[in-house]
Amino acid sequence: MAKKIIRYTETYEYIAVSDGMGTVGISEEASDKLGDIYMVELPPQGTELQKGEEAGVIESVKTAADIYCPVSGKVIEVNKELESAPELVSKSPMDKGWLFKIEISHPDELDSLMDAGAFKKHIKDTGKW
Repeated sequence: MAKKIIRYTETYEYIAVSDGMGTVGISEEASDKLGDIYMVELPPQGTELQKGEEAGVIESVKTAADIYCPVSGKVIEVNKELESAPELVSKSPMDKGWLFKIEISHPDELDSLMDAGAFKKHIKDTGKW
């Protein structure tokens, strides 16, 4: 079984990578800040995204937040459960509330993302999400 690595963006997305595939979602910290999520708009399967490109929108009772793609690649699957149960992002952002899966086209882009320790420091230092 391949080792899974998790990296984070400055805009609070995560990507869990295994065998050249990445599962993208929002961090638990972002989920906590957003509160109760009632709508998730995701990119269609097959969409080619560039690193940092807007990939969707999450709407909660507090605000709306753009979702940015952590790395370049092709969307190979979207979490269909979120169409009828967007609250899964609030309840389980790192497990059942993932957003989409991407076939990574430039693995070296992962090097510019933060590991868990750097991400926690980023949150502490910026005091924002």
